[in-house]
Amino acid sequence: MSTDSTAFEADAGQPISRLPASRLTASHIRVVLVGTQHPGNIGAAARAMKTMGLSRLVLVAPEKAPDRDTMAMAAGADDLVEAAPVFATLAEAVADCRLVLGCTARSRRIQLEQLLPREAAMRAVVAAASTEVALVFGRERTGLDNNELQLCHAAVHIPSDPEFSSLNLAAAVQVLSYELRMASFDGPTAEVAMQATMPTNPNPPASHAELEGFFGQLAEALDAIDFHKGRAPESAMRKLRRLYVRGGLDSAEIRLLRGVLADTQRMARLAQAAGGEPER
Repeated sequence: MSTDSTAFEADAGQPISRLPASRLTASHIRVVLVGTQHPGNIGAAARAMKTMGLSRLVLVAPEKAPDRDTMAMAAGADDLVEAAPVFATLAEAVADCRLVLGCTARSRRIQLEQLLPREAAMRAVVAAASTEVALVFGRERTGLDNNELQLCHAAVHIPSDPEFSSLNLAAAVQVLSYELRMASFDGPTAEVAMQATMPTNPNPPASHAELEGFFGQLAEALDAIDFHKGRAPESAMRKLRRLYVRGGLDSAEIRLLRGVLADTQRMARLAQAAGGEPER
């Protein structure tokens, strides 16, 4: 995706309100809109992003393609819309990301770590110094569904007034974009900065696609050994997802775990071929 070469150049003589966000931070952060129902909201979200120095817009299965309403609402941010790739699924849109934050209401069956916008922005800025980050927004009426939230590493909740909590999609994008901009100016908090400067793992962190491949194989292996014993597997898989995501696995660790699972599956096949059944 192309960006204006001057979009993120800072002039130390300007007041902070006129300074653009960090080029590095902005280049590694994408805003992902899932299942957008009104084309105008795509343009309004693009405008909200551009005012805060962000340029990477990604669309996932929009109900309608960008149109005149989109460009009218973009109000000069139509370059973001024109450059936005379109994916069929959220998993494809964030496959290369190491941090995926889903913007959602607080009460959900999928139990994710809950972050306020400021906390989420600080974490995103720290991560974006070295890897790809996605900030994901759902449909105007229903938000992200549980399967989509399950693909996120943490949830972001905007604490609106509970008596009137409905927030327009573009307004939500504006809030998070603003917090990202301010976080890029302020730098990480002492706690986050300390974590960011700790010795790092020499192996690259697992990508979203690597994690999802592992989770898919894990589910198959648990079925092969009858781990669930007739119980619905969803609850156990949600807990296992949280456990492994919290562990911050790297690519080498994913390969090791998948090797263990491959041998588990092989032994299960051998047992079945010999006429045996997993103990219940």
